Amino acid sequence: MQRAGKWKTPRRPAPKKASNTEKDPVGVYCRIRPLGTEDEECCIEMISSTTIQLHAPDGLKANRNGEYKETQYSYKKVFGINTTQMELFGDVAKPLVEDLIHCKNGLLFTYGVTGSGKTYTMTGSPGDGGLLPRALDMLFNSIGPFQAKRFVLKTDDKNGIEIQDQVDALLERQKRDSQQAVPKTPSSRQKPDPEFADMISPEEACKSESIDEDCCYSVFVSYIEIYNNYIYDLLEDAPFDPIRPKWLDGGTPVQNKEFIPLQSKILREDQNHNMYVAGCTEVEVKSTEEAFEVFWKGQKKRRIANTQLNRESSRSHSVFTVKLAQAPLDADGDHILQDKNQVNVSQLCLVDLAGSERTSRTGAEGSRLREAGNINQSLMTLRTCIEVLRENQMCGTNKMVPYRDSKVTHLFKNYFDGEGKVRMIVCVNPKAEDYEETMLVMRFAEMTQEVEVARPVDRPICGLAAGRRHRNQVFKDELSRCLEERGAPYNADGQLLLNQLIESFPPLPACELVDPADDQTLPRLIEVLHKRHCIRQMMMEQFNQTANTLKSVLQQLDGQLSAKETFLHDQQSKLSEKDKVILNQKTEIERLGKKSKTLEYKIDILQKTTDMYEQDKRSLQQELDTQEQRLQKELSERRQMEQRMHGMVTDTRLKWEKECERRVNAKELEMQNKLWVKDEKLKQLKVILTESGSCPTERPEKPERPSRERDRNIAQKWSASPSPLSTVPPVHPTHRRSHSAGGEKWVDHKPPSNLDLDTVMQPIIPNAIKVSTPNEKALSKCHKYVLRHQELASDGEIETKLIKGNVFKTRGGGQAVQFTDIETLKQECPTASRKRRSGSAEGPVQIEDVENRAPTPLTGTSSSHGYQKRRKP
Repeated sequence: MQRAGKWKTPRRPAPKKASNTEKDPVGVYCRIRPLGTEDEECCIEMISSTTIQLHAPDGLKANRNGEYKETQYSYKKVFGINTTQMELFGDVAKPLVEDLIHCKNGLLFTYGVTGSGKTYTMTGSPGDGGLLPRALDMLFNSIGPFQAKRFVLKTDDKNGIEIQDQVDALLERQKRDSQQAVPKTPSSRQKPDPEFADMISPEEACKSESIDEDCCYSVFVSYIEIYNNYIYDLLEDAPFDPIRPKWLDGGTPVQNKEFIPLQSKILREDQNHNMYVAGCTEVEVKSTEEAFEVFWKGQKKRRIANTQLNRESSRSHSVFTVKLAQAPLDADGDHILQDKNQVNVSQLCLVDLAGSERTSRTGAEGSRLREAGNINQSLMTLRTCIEVLRENQMCGTNKMVPYRDSKVTHLFKNYFDGEGKVRMIVCVNPKAEDYEETMLVMRFAEMTQEVEVARPVDRPICGLAAGRRHRNQVFKDELSRCLEERGAPYNADGQLLLNQLIESFPPLPACELVDPADDQTLPRLIEVLHKRHCIRQMMMEQFNQTANTLKSVLQQLDGQLSAKETFLHDQQSKLSEKDKVILNQKTEIERLGKKSKTLEYKIDILQKTTDMYEQDKRSLQQELDTQEQRLQKELSERRQMEQRMHGMVTDTRLKWEKECERRVNAKELEMQNKLWVKDEKLKQLKVILTESGSCPTERPEKPERPSRERDRNIAQKWSASPSPLSTVPPVHPTHRRSHSAGGEKWVDHKPPSNLDLDTVMQPIIPNAIKVSTPNEKALSKCHKYVLRHQELASDGEIETKLIKGNVFKTRGGGQAVQFTDIETLKQECPTASRKRRSGSAEGPVQIEDVENRAPTPLTGTSSSHGYQKRRKP
């Protein structure tokens, strides 16, 4: 038996999210860029702080559906052309930095057409910093005094944070300092870049007031770009290789440069099902200036190009990630708690998306065309994901969101699934040339704010008492004050303490021995040293006593504090339980209320649906009754039609039967008349012949009566009946030969069904082989072939056709016939063929015997003794 799923790796179940979590819509903001020149045509008008209106430019032609209409779009907030970077930061990015400090993730990205001001909004300019430098400045202003020493918190390769002890961190700091003191190459010594110096004035600096002072903070930054759907680390230091050639972005080799193309990275999923870039460089920074320096280092490697729409167009999507690690202090408030599970990590992603563009306007070719295609494809995937999320939330469907179709959407999958807040700034350029692209961007942005993202929950904190750092600082200050009162300043050097201690001892006497017999110097020195030893012993006893007393007091205070902390923790646990119960009850009440409203809404919908169905049922029943009545009417009409048709068929049959009977009787009568006429003609001919054979002077002998057979032969030889009033000389009948007679040998095919008409014009073919059915032997001996065919003409007479052809041999050794001519013999009524000469009422009958031949398909006809011959090719 084959095991199911033998070759499949079991998928790790995703963490279950509460079904009753609150959701917030995606915050969409709009920023309008100022026009380049005052006389340039504008297509955007700001109606209010949340609404803008698009006007069709004057030069834009009407589309097939009519004129372009003015459309309005509403967003969370719209920033006009006079909005400063500080105002934009305060409304959009400052809440995300607050959430970052409170262990919540955030995603902020700029979206728009090429040249709409996305990079300026994110980065800014010297003296007027954008969202990214202001967010870093606020972060370091807030956590500055509470930062941990460098390398105490360290990132691992699996998107996690590790805690190092003080010794390992100190060794790593010394190693780093030694590496920086001796640079690898002369070019590594760089001065601060003036492009990011003084980006934020001191008057605009801000900080968060709600900072947890019982934690130590470390900031890690990373900078990547997504170019042609590949991920590259912009902070990665490419090693110098003197042999391998170096290349620029466009594929051109570079000599004596410091850049080697970066290797693409892959996306992976950590143990918390969060997506991250494997092998990405994460740099720990301790100040705003250091973070700026790291950012600008990667910014110089980012791919930009010159197009017809933008002199410095971004050809890739850049993602600058700020990761904040918060490690709580121990119970003494002096050192970091050595438990990495208690470390909270939050991150803020600042994304500068590449602008959507039309190649017809940018004039892109070659690699620029491929870059534009990949940019538009990734943005189209982002739109598709937003549309599917919106459809799933509004229609209740469960379609799969195609995050994996693009690296951009795959990287930010967790944010749309509820791992942080999502904010989008739509940058628009109001010039008329960008009207159509701007309209598409506005539609997508308005649709995006309909997507709801689960609100991130507060992460649990450790169970230690609050104010540990402050209490430890107060204790140190009090200890310093006590030591100062005793005359020993706190935090003095060891040499100073040693000097003060030596000065408090009795002075040593002179120790010079000038005489070997001197017995006073050594005893005096021994005595002084003995006093010093006694003083030292007394001081050590006093110090130990004081230390023990202080230790006991500290232990007592610690016990009291532990008891209070335990009591406070118990109270807090009870309070949290009560809060959970209250929250559960509130949640249950809200759920039941929503369920009740949903059920009421469903009941209303079902009632309306039932009414609609009832109405449709009545209308369909009426339509069905109407159709049945119509069908019955049609059936009755059909029956009447059938009866009427049946009567008409019966009447027509009877009519035709009578007509046929009448025609048969008429034909019989006509044939009898013809036979009678022929008998009369034969009698007259017999009389004429008898009279012409007798002599007038001699008495004729009594002729013998010819037999009926002889009369029949005579009748067959004559083809015309002479008038009884005319006298004609005796005619010697001769057979006329057909035109088919010749020197060739013929096959005369006469079927047995043919009748012998006994007429004059019978074809006589010499050298002919007469057959009733054609055979190969007869065909092999002849060159010509004739077939006699008889049929009944339209006037009731028998018509004979002579179908002629040539016989030729085939390749297989047989014979074949090719028909080339048709002759027609037709018998007509004698009365119709009788003609009289003009000018004589009673004259002899002119007998004509004509055989018509012509190359045309149908020849003319002429009567001859009642026969007609026609020829067809």
